[in-house]
Amino acid sequence: MLLSRQETEFYLTDLETPIGKAINLTLAAMVLISSGIFVAETYNIPDSVRFQLHLVDTAIVIIFAVEYSLRLWSAENKVQYIFSFYSIIDLMAILPFFLGMVDISFIRLLRWFRILRLIRFIDRKFLFASISTEDGMIFARILFTLFAIVFIYSGLIYQVEHPVNPQNYGTFLDAFYFSVVTMTTVGFGDVIPISELGRLLTVLMIFTGIALIPWQVGDLIKRVVKTANQVETVCSNCGLAFHDVDAGFCKRCGTKLPSRRVD
Repeated sequence: MLLSRQETEFYLTDLETPIGKAINLTLAAMVLISSGIFVAETYNIPDSVRFQLHLVDTAIVIIFAVEYSLRLWSAENKVQYIFSFYSIIDLMAILPFFLGMVDISFIRLLRWFRILRLIRFIDRKFLFASISTEDGMIFARILFTLFAIVFIYSGLIYQVEHPVNPQNYGTFLDAFYFSVVTMTTVGFGDVIPISELGRLLTVLMIFTGIALIPWQVGDLIKRVVKTANQVETVCSNCGLAFHDVDAGFCKRCGTKLPSRRVD
């Protein structure tokens, strides 16, 4: 039995029903597996293992391509979907594979952006459903954002520097170490890029570290301070736990809050 466009769109975006959860959890797992394959390929592994990893990655890309086609087919406004943030991320996840067939080597840089596909699940609280507090979700988002940025820059710098500087950038771990040291502005100087593109990426890393880390940490501190000025009064309707000291009604659903005992 073929699904209609509405049913297809529902199951690709639904995170509540068992089918929707299974589909999206599988997609999230494949993103992590494919990112792990990219890292494994930077190491000296047997050709047989490398070939098997390539087959797995190819299968994952084909599934992503089918998923992208289904999302585009089921979208009510196709033009709006094509230029949406999630659509661009999805396209970047499959573009390197298909354009790589015509030997456009620089396109392979885009494959490191595939991990950004997890943003769809982070924004909908799918991967961190066990975290109930708002501050916990913000902290999880901050950690994921920092990890994703470092992961992408590490992959890009490895892809650019390894062919010309294999002594310093032999594996993904070398590039990851360089990215962390650079983005935190520590700068030991023991590993440096020598290509022009590598130096440009390093400058972008520094700017990203200066701009991103204080902003994310500042947001977290602001949330912590705000929570410190609240008291635990659980709403009987929606379950929101913390409210302002003088609050009489829930700020989420408007339900009257239970009176608090004053010792």
